[in-house]
Amino acid sequence: MFHYDYKTENTCSQLISLDLDGEVVHNVRFLGGCNGNLKAIPILVDGWTVKQIEEKLSGILCGRRPTSCADQLAKAVRAAYCAEQTASEG
Repeated sequence: MFHYDYKTENTCSQLISLDLDGEVVHNVRFLGGCNGNLKAIPILVDGWTVKQIEEKLSGILCGRRPTSCADQLAKAVRAAYCAEQTASEG
Protein backbone atom coordinates (compact mmCIF):
# COMPACT_ATOMS: atom_id res chain seq x y z
CA MET A 1 0.00 0.00 0.00
CA PHE A 2 1.40 3.40 -1.02
CA HIS A 3 0.34 6.46 1.03
CA TYR A 4 0.18 9.88 -0.60
CA ASP A 5 -0.71 13.40 0.58
CA TYR A 6 -1.79 15.99 -2.00
CA LYS A 7 -1.94 19.72 -1.27
CA THR A 8 -5.06 21.07 -2.97
CA GLU A 9 -5.37 24.36 -4.87
CA ASN A 10 -8.35 26.74 -5.10
CA THR A 11 -10.62 24.69 -2.83
CA CYS A 12 -11.86 24.90 0.75
CA SER A 13 -10.10 21.64 1.56
CA GLN A 14 -6.37 21.99 2.09
CA LEU A 15 -5.13 18.42 1.76
CA ILE A 16 -6.19 15.05 0.37
CA SER A 17 -4.64 11.88 1.81
CA LEU A 18 -5.08 8.53 0.14
CA ASP A 19 -3.63 5.05 -0.22
CA LEU A 20 -2.96 3.24 -3.47
CA ASP A 21 -2.79 -0.49 -4.00
CA GLY A 22 -1.50 -0.59 -7.55
CA GLU A 23 -4.13 1.45 -9.39
CA VAL A 24 -6.85 0.97 -6.76
CA VAL A 25 -7.60 3.87 -4.40
CA HIS A 26 -8.42 3.40 -0.71
CA ASN A 27 -8.71 5.48 2.47
CA VAL A 28 -9.35 8.89 0.90
CA ARG A 29 -9.43 11.65 3.50
CA PHE A 30 -9.94 15.40 3.03
CA LEU A 31 -8.64 18.03 5.44
CA GLY A 32 -11.05 20.97 5.55
CA GLY A 33 -13.84 21.66 3.10
CA CYS A 34 -17.56 20.90 3.11
CA ASN A 35 -17.90 18.29 5.82
CA GLY A 36 -20.86 16.30 4.46
CA ASN A 37 -19.71 16.12 0.85
CA LEU A 38 -16.17 15.26 1.80
CA LYS A 39 -17.36 12.41 4.00
CA ALA A 40 -19.45 11.01 1.13
CA ILE A 41 -16.88 11.16 -1.67
CA PRO A 42 -14.36 8.83 0.04
CA ILE A 43 -17.07 6.23 0.68
CA LEU A 44 -18.21 6.35 -2.94
CA VAL A 45 -14.76 6.10 -4.54
CA ASP A 46 -13.18 3.53 -2.22
CA GLY A 47 -12.00 0.66 -4.40
CA TRP A 48 -12.17 2.64 -7.65
CA THR A 49 -9.15 2.80 -9.93
CA VAL A 50 -7.22 5.95 -10.73
CA LYS A 51 -8.73 5.92 -14.22
CA GLN A 52 -12.31 5.55 -12.93
CA ILE A 53 -11.88 8.51 -10.57
CA GLU A 54 -10.36 10.63 -13.33
CA GLU A 55 -13.16 9.74 -15.76
CA LYS A 56 -15.94 10.55 -13.28
CA LEU A 57 -14.55 13.52 -11.35
CA SER A 58 -12.14 15.46 -13.60
CA GLY A 59 -13.45 18.83 -14.66
CA ILE A 60 -16.12 19.25 -11.99
CA LEU A 61 -16.17 22.88 -10.87
CA CYS A 62 -17.31 24.50 -7.63
CA GLY A 63 -19.08 27.80 -8.18
CA ARG A 64 -16.78 30.25 -9.93
CA ARG A 65 -13.65 28.36 -8.96
CA PRO A 66 -11.60 26.72 -11.71
CA THR A 67 -11.72 23.39 -9.83
CA SER A 68 -13.50 21.55 -7.00
CA CYS A 69 -12.61 19.05 -4.30
CA ALA A 70 -13.75 16.26 -6.63
CA ASP A 71 -11.56 17.61 -9.46
CA GLN A 72 -8.66 17.95 -7.03
CA LEU A 73 -9.17 14.30 -6.02
CA ALA A 74 -8.82 13.30 -9.68
CA LYS A 75 -5.54 15.24 -9.81
CA ALA A 76 -4.42 13.75 -6.48
CA VAL A 77 -4.91 10.13 -7.54
CA ARG A 78 -2.95 10.70 -10.76
CA ALA A 79 -0.14 12.42 -8.83
CA ALA A 80 -0.11 9.55 -6.33
CA TYR A 81 0.02 6.97 -9.10
CA CYS A 82 2.94 8.75 -10.78
CA ALA A 83 4.76 9.09 -7.43
CA GLU A 84 4.23 5.39 -6.72
CA GLN A 85 5.63 4.46 -10.13
CA THR A 86 8.68 6.67 -9.58
CA ALA A 87 9.25 5.20 -6.10
CA SER A 88 9.04 1.62 -7.38
CA GLU A 89 11.60 2.37 -10.12
CA GLY A 90 14.14 3.72 -7.65
